[in-house]
Amino acid sequence: MTKKQSYLFTLIVIIAAISLVFAGPSWAKVEGDTIIFGAAVSFTGKYSTNGKHTKNGYDLVVKRVNEMGGVKVGDKTYKIDIKYYDDESTPARAGQLADRLIKQDEIKFILGPYGSGPTKGIAPITEKYKIPMVEGNGASRSLFNKGYRYIFAVLSTSEQYLAESINLLAEKFKEDGRDPKSAKVAIAVENDPFSMDIRAGVVDDAKRWGMKVVIDDKLPKELTDMTATLTKVKALRPDALIVSGHSKGAALAVRQTAQMKVDVPMLAITHCEAADVVGKFGGDANYTLCATQWAPTMTYKDEWFGFAGDYAEAFEKEYGYVPPYQAAESSAAVLVYVDALQRAGNFDTEKVRDAIAATNLQTFYGWVKFDETGKNIAKPMVLRQIQKGKYVPVAPRKFAAGEVIFPKPKWKDR
Repeated sequence: MTKKQSYLFTLIVIIAAISLVFAGPSWAKVEGDTIIFGAAVSFTGKYSTNGKHTKNGYDLVVKRVNEMGGVKVGDKTYKIDIKYYDDESTPARAGQLADRLIKQDEIKFILGPYGSGPTKGIAPITEKYKIPMVEGNGASRSLFNKGYRYIFAVLSTSEQYLAESINLLAEKFKEDGRDPKSAKVAIAVENDPFSMDIRAGVVDDAKRWGMKVVIDDKLPKELTDMTATLTKVKALRPDALIVSGHSKGAALAVRQTAQMKVDVPMLAITHCEAADVVGKFGGDANYTLCATQWAPTMTYKDEWFGFAGDYAEAFEKEYGYVPPYQAAESSAAVLVYVDALQRAGNFDTEKVRDAIAATNLQTFYGWVKFDETGKNIAKPMVLRQIQKGKYVPVAPRKFAAGEVIFPKPKWKDR
């Protein structure tokens, strides 16, 4: 081999190596006619109940999209599939698995885990490798103030979840001829990013109305007992008790307020449906206010499922229970990818990322449109009250389907 040939050969090898380095992260993993997404989801640990809802939401929409012919990318149509790992309900493990999905499994499109903690574990990884992640269950506002470019959330952020309960309390006080400043609020939340953001939103709105926060407790780590908080509620008699602790916290609040006969005019919690508080506790769950991202009675519509109620019917037929919003928002995350891939027309991750950022899409779950931080700015939160075992939307009141019952009847009168 001449010196010139040797130089050309070396140059070709270098160019090929560079091409491999840069081509790897730029294109989605496609096996035959199937696009592979990746997800680390909680199958074990404290988030396992909602992890199941998350996976079911992903799997249902994958099945539906594939049955309808798949995703058209350029001139070809593809099926979709998801590779799962169990993040064990821990942020560190979620981050490790995201790294594995991207580097070892060579998957370039990530779907979010359940919970703000695990999502926080993954976000720096997807940002590092410039891999888009569309998620529906990481609501912490701290995910969206770090300048991340590759995370997109279809849900409303967590500070909005129960803040509306404070506005509702103020409105009811004014209707009764009382000054909202005289209202007393009790807060009991899990010490995790999601629940602490909910607390922040409630505290901000309470301050705005001049209300006094008389109890501000952190729930025990294992979420097995809130007797200490409820004893204080009995003594201090707040007008509202706000609780956030995912599914375990929701069940705990409903069960123990009934067991201890805690009379509080307003009880507002998250994760009512995910915890199945009506199925587990029957009439004891009545009059509870439940924050929700979505409900089957909403009139949102899309080309894949039809109306929100049609999605709920399909989900219940597949899995045997009414879909909680955690499942619905997970399904919506996949639909955002489907829409973005079709508009991008290829598998270049940066082009798909830009297509996701430009999303303006109505789904059965609601409108999805992202701001520059990746938050969905097109869909409001809703408060529903359990009335005779049914979830009735009561706030924001201009969108309400029914009137809130306030104060809650005392236990001796129920």
